[in-house]
Amino acid sequence: MLEGFVKVAACSPELKVADCEYNCDKMIEKAQKMSNKGAKVLAFPELCLTGYTCGDLFLQDRLLNGAMEGLERFATETKACDTLFSVGLPLLHRGRLYNVAAVIFHGEVLGLVPKSHIPTYSEFYEGRHFAGGDSAWQRGTVSEEGCGTHRLPFMDSEVPFGAKQIFTCEQLPELSVAIEICEDLWVPVPPSSYHAMAGATVILNPSASDEVTGKSAYRRELVKNQSARTIAAYLYADASGGESTTDLVHAGHNMIMENGVMLAENPSFKERDIITEIDVKRLQAERRRMTTFPLYVSPEKMGYRIHRFRYNKVEKTVLTRTFEKTPFVPAAKTHREERCDEILNIQASGLAKRLRHTGCRSAVIGLSGGLDSTLALLVTVRAFDRLSLDRKGIVCVTMPCFGTTNRTYDNAVNLAKELGTELREISIEKAVRGHFEDIGHDINVHDITYENGQARERTQILMNIANQTGGLVIGTGDMSELALGWATYNGDHMSMYGVNCSVPKTLVRYLVQYFADTCVSKSRDTCVSKSRDTCVSNGETSGSTLKRVLYDVLDTPVSPELLPPKDGKISQKTEDIVGPYELHDFYLYYMLRFGFMPSKIFRLAVYTFEGVYDAPTIYQWLRTFYHRFFRQQFKRSCIPDGPKVGSVALSPRGDLRMPSDASDALWKADLESIKP
Repeated sequence: MLEGFVKVAACSPELKVADCEYNCDKMIEKAQKMSNKGAKVLAFPELCLTGYTCGDLFLQDRLLNGAMEGLERFATETKACDTLFSVGLPLLHRGRLYNVAAVIFHGEVLGLVPKSHIPTYSEFYEGRHFAGGDSAWQRGTVSEEGCGTHRLPFMDSEVPFGAKQIFTCEQLPELSVAIEICEDLWVPVPPSSYHAMAGATVILNPSASDEVTGKSAYRRELVKNQSARTIAAYLYADASGGESTTDLVHAGHNMIMENGVMLAENPSFKERDIITEIDVKRLQAERRRMTTFPLYVSPEKMGYRIHRFRYNKVEKTVLTRTFEKTPFVPAAKTHREERCDEILNIQASGLAKRLRHTGCRSAVIGLSGGLDSTLALLVTVRAFDRLSLDRKGIVCVTMPCFGTTNRTYDNAVNLAKELGTELREISIEKAVRGHFEDIGHDINVHDITYENGQARERTQILMNIANQTGGLVIGTGDMSELALGWATYNGDHMSMYGVNCSVPKTLVRYLVQYFADTCVSKSRDTCVSKSRDTCVSNGETSGSTLKRVLYDVLDTPVSPELLPPKDGKISQKTEDIVGPYELHDFYLYYMLRFGFMPSKIFRLAVYTFEGVYDAPTIYQWLRTFYHRFFRQQFKRSCIPDGPKVGSVALSPRGDLRMPSDASDALWKADLESIKP
């Protein structure tokens, strides 16, 4: 739990309208069940002790007394639960009736939060019975009167009463809970906006939203957007089907969102409780990163009452929510294809602008037959088509040397031809041998000089051809390579515009596959084949050949091909040397996007990649990641221009302003503390 994971739940207990004893029984049953499952925060629906649809029975003393008796019994019988509860009931306060959520912890009512906005339109007629809880919201003011107090008959002291209350865990300050009730969410500026600005990271919404056609989808988007806007977890607990059906139907549409992402949902009419884990440290990290998030220094000056509570035990939260193995790549195929098309357009637009600005009608690419250079070529083709430039202005240069295999060579040649570009083949073997003689390097010593000598020779050729053609050298290196420093300084590290600079390796693969599956087969306006008039629809054309080549590129092991092949096959496989890219991209995402500690990233990786990699393997490559990330910043400090495509990027001019000589001692100390 101290890592920020908090198990939370939203429940819609079975109820009978106006039967407070029955309703309390069912709520206690749910409370104990969810607490036994580890829930630390649990939200019940609006007016759940009585039912929302009591109508004028809310004006009866017997119902109000029954609700108070139910509140006392719930508090008493859940005293042993190490859970913060929100319980809905009608409450008579200073002569007026309020729709209230009581916050209960260890048998004590910590606060009473009234509903602020009372609907009296369409099917709603709450204004007949209830007063609004805080007129400050209606007046649009932020700093207003603070909470009053209310004397509950079974409590020894006064209980704070008011909408502006935040309940904060002393052991985990990032867990700060606030409440708005049903209609409060549907107004132009919901109270939760102020709650979040006052420091609340978790919003509970006890609700009794009825069902009409189309409303569940609208409700879902409303919760999603408010969760994202407030950078908060949002627990929406909806009234169940036990409510009266005289005029309305309720369906128990429960939701748990985290910063706009649905973690758990009980679809309407399914009558199911939901429980999952939120990550409050992740929410706090996101707020810290977004400097425009207006956290107020003093919530008290905004009129807020801050409650502090302590759990009996703070244990390691058992995780049940899922984390994507490839956080940079959407899991759903439709969403993934939309994302791929969007990213390709960003890359192509960036390059097109640079070509237009410089007046260049030529682009030079070192084409290796590998994934990265293939993607760079496809992006360049799209940019040229967008500018109505002749693809012959794209100069693809294949530069075979000691490590080049027939497979990658053939793929490079075929790609250049199928896409209608100019192909130049320049063997660099003679030049590299001469260079080794010049510097006195033994060609039989396959060390870093042997490898980098080839990479720098290739870059020199590309730069000089660009001078010949009046063009730009298009960089092929991706973001994962930059993170690890897996690039030759002033070799493949350098270009005139790096189209792949913020595309992680795991995403590069999907972008190339998207081209193969979609773009090759599309209409003449978007088809990437030998010419705009030739497409797969013609049968066995260059389009189908291109698709075959792209799939062979996808099947080729990732390699810089700087060491001699063995039996004609690639001998130098990148992932055998620096580790699996799917792990490194996972580490990179959680390190840079949320600032997670290595120990937390390790835990997430072990949980996510269970059955794929064991804990020692994950730990080994995590150490490698941090070691290389800190020591290779000097390469990232001087990378060429290139477009940012996602939420994580490494440009020293934008997302990562990091000293090149920063120590990694703190991060490694954390790694040592969890050594498996």
